[in-house]
Amino acid sequence: MMQDCYILGIESSCDDTAAAVINNGEVVSNVVATQQIHKEYGGVVPELASRAHQQNIVPVVHQALHKANIDKKDLKAIAFTRGPGLMGSLLVGTSFAKSLAMGLDIPLIDVNHMQAHILAHFIKADEQRAPSFPFLALTISGGHTQIVKVTDYFEMEVIGETLDDAVGEAFDKSAKILGLPYPGGPLIDKYAQEGNPKAYPFTKPKVSPLDFSFSGLKTAVLYFVERETQNDPDFVKKNMADICASIQYTIVDYLMDKLKNAVAETGIKEIAIGGGVSANSGIRKALRDAENDLGWTTYIPKFEYCTDNAAMIAMVGELKYKQQLFAKNNVVATARMKI
Repeated sequence: MMQDCYILGIESSCDDTAAAVINNGEVVSNVVATQQIHKEYGGVVPELASRAHQQNIVPVVHQALHKANIDKKDLKAIAFTRGPGLMGSLLVGTSFAKSLAMGLDIPLIDVNHMQAHILAHFIKADEQRAPSFPFLALTISGGHTQIVKVTDYFEMEVIGETLDDAVGEAFDKSAKILGLPYPGGPLIDKYAQEGNPKAYPFTKPKVSPLDFSFSGLKTAVLYFVERETQNDPDFVKKNMADICASIQYTIVDYLMDKLKNAVAETGIKEIAIGGGVSANSGIRKALRDAENDLGWTTYIPKFEYCTDNAAMIAMVGELKYKQQLFAKNNVVATARMKI
């Protein structure tokens, strides 16, 4: 019988305070406190986010331990998000994790948030398979858009990335132009289900084969909406589904173009996605289609492991614990951090 190895993961990189307990690759609790206040401002306000983390972190960790039906003394290690992210938010999680690890006299494990999105695939869960090394990971979120060549758990190389905005930002800002509330990405996805994806052609930005650019697309959407509403003030309302479908089609097609280039360059046909935008139905369908059309093997995490969550932090914690990759107690949070 396998010995219990409970690892607590703490995630506080942006506006979700999360804690999870993992035991030998299986999630036994996964708690997230989402901050609603940012909707009023149309985006995350860093100062308000860090204050909310301070209020949420103790009850969230307490709930994670309670749901896992364990005592804090049963924990083998504490894993936490060191970066990248909002500095004030990261400081709350880092300080709490350091204090708890010191108080319990157990190892402290620092986790790279972007690595965690990729390694979330190794959580043991129904309807979720783990990719084989080497594989290509497309990490897509509100803050990041990267293609990563993954040779081993902690051997990763970024081979393509955005030169300006992240894909999640392109979705949210396009939604804002259309008058949709924050966060707008999921709403574009929702409207897109009922629209014609080829109704309005948007030009895909031209950069090097593996890199991305999204700032031009946002500008194209803005000019398109301004032009059409001059002729008909109700244009957006009347054509919301078609506009959203066209924006989503352009973005997904662009992501797939870059992945095809990466497969051609590396010869790797194992493709995994991660990050909040991997919850998008358009990219999920495109990847499933690629299995049949292009002979790829694609890996899509369960919905709850796509967005920011502590289960992925705990998973990396377990992998690092097995390799004795511990942090010193003077470790500091960092807003910018490479994979």
